[in-house]
Amino acid sequence: MVKNSDNGRGLSEAELQELVASSDAGSRSPEGAVGLFLAVVALVWSVFQVALASPLSNYILPSDLINNSRQLHLAFALFLAFMAYPALKSSPRHKIPVQDWILGILGAFIALYGFFFYDKIVAAGGLADDTDKWVALVGVLILFEGTRRALGPAMAIIATIFMLYVFFGSSDWVPEVMRWKGASLKKAMSHMWITSEGVFGIALGVSTKFVFLFVLFGALLDKAGAGNYFIKMAFGALGHLKGGPAKAAVVGSAATGLISGSSIANVVTTGTFTIPLMKRVGFTSEQAGSVEVASSVNGQIMPPVMGAAAFLMVEYVGISYVEVITHAFLPATISYIALVYIVHLEAVKRNMPTLGNKVVSVGRTIGGMAAFFAGFAALCYGIQYPVRWVTALVPENAGWILALMLFMAYVGLVWLASKTDDLVPDDPNSEDVELPEIAEIYKAGLYYLLPIVVLVYFLMIEQKSPGLSAFWATSLLFVILLTQRPLKAIFRNAGDYGEKVKLGIMDLIAGLIEGARNMIGIGLATATAGIIVGTVTLTGIGQVMADLVELISGGNLILMLIFVGMLSLILGMGLPTTANYIVVSSLMAGVVVELGAQSGLIVPLIAVHLFVFYFGIMADVTPPVGLASFAAAAVSGGDAIRTGFIAFFYSLRTVALPFFFIFNTDLLLIDVTWWQGIIVFVVATIAILVFTAGTMGWFLTKSRIWESVALVLIAFALFRPDFFMDQVQPPYRDVAPAAFTETVGSVDADKEMRIVVSGPDFDTGEPKERTLVLNFNEGTTADERLDALGLAFMVEGDQLLMEEPFPGTPYFDKMSDFDFYGDQPVTLQEAKVRVQQLPQELMFIPTFILLGFVAFLQSRRAKTLREVSA
Repeated sequence: MVKNSDNGRGLSEAELQELVASSDAGSRSPEGAVGLFLAVVALVWSVFQVALASPLSNYILPSDLINNSRQLHLAFALFLAFMAYPALKSSPRHKIPVQDWILGILGAFIALYGFFFYDKIVAAGGLADDTDKWVALVGVLILFEGTRRALGPAMAIIATIFMLYVFFGSSDWVPEVMRWKGASLKKAMSHMWITSEGVFGIALGVSTKFVFLFVLFGALLDKAGAGNYFIKMAFGALGHLKGGPAKAAVVGSAATGLISGSSIANVVTTGTFTIPLMKRVGFTSEQAGSVEVASSVNGQIMPPVMGAAAFLMVEYVGISYVEVITHAFLPATISYIALVYIVHLEAVKRNMPTLGNKVVSVGRTIGGMAAFFAGFAALCYGIQYPVRWVTALVPENAGWILALMLFMAYVGLVWLASKTDDLVPDDPNSEDVELPEIAEIYKAGLYYLLPIVVLVYFLMIEQKSPGLSAFWATSLLFVILLTQRPLKAIFRNAGDYGEKVKLGIMDLIAGLIEGARNMIGIGLATATAGIIVGTVTLTGIGQVMADLVELISGGNLILMLIFVGMLSLILGMGLPTTANYIVVSSLMAGVVVELGAQSGLIVPLIAVHLFVFYFGIMADVTPPVGLASFAAAAVSGGDAIRTGFIAFFYSLRTVALPFFFIFNTDLLLIDVTWWQGIIVFVVATIAILVFTAGTMGWFLTKSRIWESVALVLIAFALFRPDFFMDQVQPPYRDVAPAAFTETVGSVDADKEMRIVVSGPDFDTGEPKERTLVLNFNEGTTADERLDALGLAFMVEGDQLLMEEPFPGTPYFDKMSDFDFYGDQPVTLQEAKVRVQQLPQELMFIPTFILLGFVAFLQSRRAKTLREVSA
């Protein structure tokens, strides 16, 4: 718990750095030979990970190291965790106790156990013997302790509960609905530590292959000075507006959050500058902290990194990385737009003063920022053409020529930067705040955009793997860190070139060490989350969770989604973004898919994963655990609990959006053309702004209650025009079971059918229903179409009986929990066929008319108030 001083001032700079270190990189910093040794270990870890991601990894690393990279990754993380994180608050900070050395070395050895005894484990078929099970048990306990130190007790407690469920799930004190047969110590340890189902599973593999490089990329970019540059640019563009510091905080946090895996670090990094300035223009301590929390946590839902969850989604959902970030882009973007609008409305409501005396046109500012982002996107897209020309002209040496061209562009931008002074962080508490002039400072850091351009180019245009893309972008950062100081000195004719080279080398080494220390918690989080994933696969608790949610929600779809959201919020408490996503997706994603399908809602898997992810990261905001809120309160000097509640209110759009894109997957740009995507973006932006105005109680002026309600309904209509169109013109027409076969044969191939089947549960015998969606892509007659789907029906009296679907078809798996051979048959209860509807966009006409009516009333009222005040 963060304690604030009585006078409302936040923690000192040293205390804030201690806060970030203790949460992200470890608060222990031993000096002398020990400190040097640990720095070398961290440096070796970073170098190993860079080499592993290199396209030359097969030539520069032994195959044994590549094949066992997950074990090495965890060994480094465990050893450094016990070195960097003290056991207790009272533990020494400048020396490492003997017991921590023992735990660190033992943990690293056990992490490498599969590497050292690979032949023995393979010979045993991956099954643990008596020695293996005890070694694995010690490894699990050490992992839990390392996780407790690095991430706090929440993750370790959750993982411990899951392990207890593995062993004691058959006990009488476990509710009957959750019981399973239990597992022996040997079976559990074999599953969790010896195989790749538990600790060394997908999550740790993603951390090893992708996440490390992106965390390192962020650390190096910040070490180069990009973080300060982004903040200054944001303040230069927005600081002069009403509520400008808060708007700049949102944009600055968005820029740093794009490449950050930690909302806490983002809060402290940008908040130390933005929060004092927000307080200066009229925000309370809690409001200033809340704006920073909301914008920093939003950075975790923004591509390309998404707190490392984007790479895990690739593995869990089974789609490409480009598809993941395409689907995640629109909700994250409009969420940030809404946050800027929230800040604007707060400033207007309170008539806050502006900083400085510069007169700025809001339209010109917004237009300038839009032009910058459009230009940046065009650059990332357009660079493919010169690359193709060079590749076509000199295919054998294209790589070297392109690298030379990139280096020349970098040198040119450094020359441009040398014409202005280096940027230094401002003091937000000084009496006179000089907001930077964009025209003067933009040149100072344009070359920081080059690594981001390289990253986006390889990810989006070349569609290389995230690991390889991050490798090339990180390699460019190596060059920047080593050369930016010497090159500026040369261009400025400043002399002392040797010292500048030395400083560049030290910057690179420091960035590599910082990147490794930032990865300790994420490495342990993904390993510990593997225990939870392993428990799900071993015990089948995912089905138990589905039954529990169905029981509590009573089968109501909206209640089910609300309950899943609340569970995701609870499960995510106290967890970093990466572990948070693994836990909530492992337990909750399948629940939404299964129960949604039973209710007739067929949701793409990526939408489900984004749904639980959005709610999981909200745990960083909401009391009583909201870590980002506590960090912001430490900076602002405000009350942490109040900060959390206000931040949650500011984040309402982040809570509402998942419900909208579950029912309207157009918001995720799924199966939309480019022009439809533009329309969706424009309408969704208007909708989120209207929703924000409705919840804030202010549109053009203070809203009356009915106006706020109307604005929220307007936003709902813009997000879900299909809901209102379905009321006007139902999307399906009913088909009598007796006419089902005839309809299957006559319906157009592009028209889907939905059927509801009822029958006894295979395990309990209790009756239940399931909705199936039928798409007829093959065959012309009813028999041909049903045979292609593996379905068969039989008429018996006035009932249509369903036979067990053919093995190997999707419906065989979907209906595997029905008893087709019991006394009660499985029958078709109802059938519907989709009909041609009017375009749902027609619903926008009355919606915009109503919006115009509210705007008209408010504009008249605002004009009257201005005349009275004048």
